[in-house]
Amino acid sequence: MATNDHGKELISWEFPEFRQHERSRGWYIVAIVIGALLLLYSVFTMNFLFALVIIITAMIFFLRMSAEVQDIKFAIYEDGIQVGEKFHEFKAFSDFYVIYEPPEIKTLYLNFDSLLNPRLSIPLGDINPIKVREILLDYLEEDLEQEEEAFSDFVERLFKL
Repeated sequence: MATNDHGKELISWEFPEFRQHERSRGWYIVAIVIGALLLLYSVFTMNFLFALVIIITAMIFFLRMSAEVQDIKFAIYEDGIQVGEKFHEFKAFSDFYVIYEPPEIKTLYLNFDSLLNPRLSIPLGDINPIKVREILLDYLEEDLEQEEEAFSDFVERLFKL
């Protein structure tokens, strides 16, 4: 394990910046129909701000689909956690929890102390969740009441967003 300005690296892995879901032709047809219906609704109700939001959302979605997925390095050090180029000291977090229901759900959640940054969701991939939990218990409290994945992650996985 490497040592740097943040102390000894205790564990690290890489995960994709975002999930690339397998989508059928039917999924795209339904998405386009829903988008078009929402756009029509916004025009008929003269809610042009809503129309703009729909158009921008569609543009972002299609740009994201065509983008190459980058791998992000995640590492736990003695002094904190690094996600990509950003380092967070342990005092920035209130607690953590792991939801592990393979093969679909293998996620580490880190809850920030700040309301502006409520949660960090890190895919575990093939990393042993027990080892990650044991390391984090030395620095953070575990939220044992959390038994489900975050709602936003559930919606993303369900609708393949």
